[in-house]
Amino acid sequence: QVQLVESGGGSGQPGGSLSLSCSASHYGETFADNRRCVGWFRQAPGKEREYVGAVQRDGLRNIADSVLGRAILSLDKDKHTIHLQINSLRPDDTGMYYCASGPSVVDDCPRQSRTYIYWGQGTQVTVSH
Repeated sequence: QVQLVESGGGSGQPGGSLSLSCSASHYGETFADNRRCVGWFRQAPGKEREYVGAVQRDGLRNIADSVLGRAILSLDKDKHTIHLQINSLRPDDTGMYYCASGPSVVDDCPRQSRTYIYWGQGTQVTVSH
């Protein structure tokens, strides 16, 4: 079974940057081929879980409009780790950030949380003055 562990959450100020990491066990299964995706979701208190971005083994990725131009998603194949960096932080970036793994759909990473099978425990990000 794939296990995902997030790290790097914490507090940041508006305009600053935060970097999150997701370490994937059973990496060979997680990225056995390009039919798997590892994605990031976030959930603010009282709100639904929101897609942030996802990446496939060959590096193809898609990013949500809410962080487009501010988020950098990368895959470290040697370390079996997926990194998410968010720049120009805003207060509405606050939330619990989750890493998730699941199948790609039509050669792309889905944006619906229900399509992802394995989930990490999450790491909290708080953006405030």
